[in-house]
Amino acid sequence: MTDVTQTSVLSPEIGTTRPAGFAARPAYLFGPIFDFMTLGGASLIVCAAVAFLFPRGIPGAQQAVLITVLMTIINQPHFAHSYQMFYRNYREKAFGAYPATLRWRYISAGLVVPTILIAFLAGGILAGSGRVLAYSANAMFFLVGWHYVKQGYGILIVDSVQKRLMFSDRGKLILRANGYASWMVAWLAVNHAFSSRNYYIGLAYFSLPIPTWIYHLSIVGLVLTSAAALVVLLQRWREARGQLPWNGLVAYLTTLYLWVIFVRFNPLVLAVVPTFHSLQYLAVVWRYQLNAAERGEAAPAPAMMSRFLPAHWSSFVFFIGIGVLLGYLGFQGIPQSIDALVPYDKHLLGPSLFVFSFYIFINIHHYFLDNVMWRRGNPDVQQFIFAKAPRAAR
Repeated sequence: MTDVTQTSVLSPEIGTTRPAGFAARPAYLFGPIFDFMTLGGASLIVCAAVAFLFPRGIPGAQQAVLITVLMTIINQPHFAHSYQMFYRNYREKAFGAYPATLRWRYISAGLVVPTILIAFLAGGILAGSGRVLAYSANAMFFLVGWHYVKQGYGILIVDSVQKRLMFSDRGKLILRANGYASWMVAWLAVNHAFSSRNYYIGLAYFSLPIPTWIYHLSIVGLVLTSAAALVVLLQRWREARGQLPWNGLVAYLTTLYLWVIFVRFNPLVLAVVPTFHSLQYLAVVWRYQLNAAERGEAAPAPAMMSRFLPAHWSSFVFFIGIGVLLGYLGFQGIPQSIDALVPYDKHLLGPSLFVFSFYIFINIHHYFLDNVMWRRGNPDVQQFIFAKAPRAAR
């Protein structure tokens, strides 16, 4: 999720006038408490409890069960939903009436990037090269911080637009710079000074030997950008007479500092943070999908479901159900079946080669999909995040 506050792409409902027949846009995705909890507040509560009650984490078997459950119901659907949304009406997005620059982004993220990823992973598998495949793990862990901070920043911007407390272009630039500085510190922290062997789903990869002075320089950059971001927030607080987009600010600060920089202070926190990142994402996706369903622009549910729920709610529930199924198939069902059926050198490439490959592909591709869907200038954001459905459609 990126900056979506450019005046030229804002919905009419955000301006000073609204077309007749449209409901007033609310100041929240769902409500103050729900937004606070899903956008980052719940992670503050849970991580504080974990630090107090389980300072050394929990036994590995219990953690594995917990993570499996959380992945199935939250993490995996969040990835699947990005595919459901990105490829819906894909022909129109990539080759239709969308702006030329945006069409190219849809083509690049939707066709070019997955082709390159598949070719790279397939090449590594066919060559029997664990080292080549390990590069993809390095790339994924490098990009994950970029993805996290962009989403935290994007949530802040969405909340600021909803509450009409938008930041200046200069302020947004500083807030983005602080996010990128946080990402660099986090990534360099696990790589600096020496290279070490690590394992991801049974396949070994090596961290990169980054000189200590570069790591220390990144910390200086983080301190400076954090101070500048604090000045931006204080100035906006004074200008707005004590108001700020508080839920968005919680999302921004929680993402940058708890989820990205200090996440490794407790092994259980490190394990559950992806769930909170996914929940933050789902809150926005759910609002997007409900608005699309209310406008009649989401995939309809089977007729049987519509007998028990209003049309837009049955479409929403169907969307979630498909996401859970696709998430399971993409992360477990399909790759585990291939691992069981296709012979390969498990000693060389690990015991779960195709699970590894599917995880790498989906994670990296997800980052590129989001960078297109949630960016400034995408009319879908205008329609389905900031705008409410026409009253007549309800």
